[in-house]
Order: sequence, then C-alpha cells, then structure tokens
Amino acid sequence: MRLLKADLHIHTGYSMDCSTPIEQVINRCLKVGINCIAIADHGTTEGALKLQSLAPFKVIVAEEILTSQGEIMGMFLKDTIPSGLPVEQTISAIRAQGGLVCIPHPFDTFVRSALDGKILEEIAEQIDAIEVFNSRSPLPRTSTKALMFAHKHGIPRSAGSDAHTISEIGNAYVEMPEFNGKDDFLQALAKGRIFGRRTGPMVHFASAWARLKKQF
Repeated sequence: MRLLKADLHIHTGYSMDCSTPIEQVINRCLKVGINCIAIADHGTTEGALKLQSLAPFKVIVAEEILTSQGEIMGMFLKDTIPSGLPVEQTISAIRAQGGLVCIPHPFDTFVRSALDGKILEEIAEQIDAIEVFNSRSPLPRTSTKALMFAHKHGIPRSAGSDAHTISEIGNAYVEMPEFNGKDDFLQALAKGRIFGRRTGPMVHFASAWARLKKQF
C-alpha cells in the first residue's frame, strides 16, 4: 500500500502574510516528496482551489478562518468562509459545505489567534481533527497539550509545517494511507504517523515582511 506524505497546513501568496507563488509550492512538494497537502490560506480558498487544479498530487482545499474567538481551519471546502463570525457560526458554515473542522496550533501562547483551552473544551465534540505538531510552534509543551487533548476526546491527530516560505514546506507531515474524500481522510489520518521538526524563529520575520509589502 502506497503511503502519502501529507503536509496538512501550507500557505501561499493568497495569504496576507505569505508571498509564495503556487507554482513554487508545487515544485517544492515534488522536490521533497510531499504528495498530499492542505492549502489553508488566511481568509480565502482562492489559492487552494487554483493550486488543486494544477497540482499532480492530492490537494485539500482548506482555509484558516479567523473567528471572533480565534482561528479554525475548515478542510474540504468549496468556497471561502468569511472571517469574524463566532466559533459556532463558523463551524456551521464549514458543515454547510460538507467540510471538516480542524484546529490549527492549539494551546500555542505565541499565536494570539489560537483558540484558548476553554473554547476547545466547549467545542470538542465538533472537532474532526486537531494539529498536534505545527513546525512554527516553538515550545514542545504545546504539542504535548494538543496530544493529551486529542487522546482525551478521541480526535484524529494532524500535523503541518504552517509554511509561509518555500523552504518550510515538508518540515512536518503525516505519513498516512491513501484516501478518497473527507470520510476516508479521517480514517486514514487516524492511522497516520507524524514526523516533523521545528522551524527557526527567523521565518516569522519573513511573514511580517510579506505582510508589510502587501499593505504598502
């Protein structure tokens, strides 16, 4: 059985703090052996949909959605979900598209937009997957908390590089069986093995610079 190497959290130039062209994302994945990705740009599915039409490997259309209480990732989406809605309304909007609810960088105190533990407990039964390794999260205890939460609630564990620059792609991935569609995806994810390394803090300056360039 062929296994996928799935980096399930990547950004493109369609995010406000990333300048990576989608063609470079494809080339980088081919170079490092990543053959499944989730494109989760901030506030839009446009780049993910375009990349999905071009890539010679699996692309999950996702979006990192800023709710009024923090960020949620919708996966297997068809359209952009607006920012600024309450968590429950955002989850309903994801479900309306037949999508899955994933929690990016949970418990990461360095990410101001991370959902806090109280909210995560309140919505635990509605979470389909949770990121237990994010290459940009600097502290191992963040992963430990996420793993404990996933185990407590029986939630499949996800991982991703959270790449905002080309060299970050593949820094974290899930080695998992092939899947067809969202239901197969969760079953395959539950059987996956997580690999990854933490990205150095300098990449955050690249994100800040990309954001500034787009503003001005």
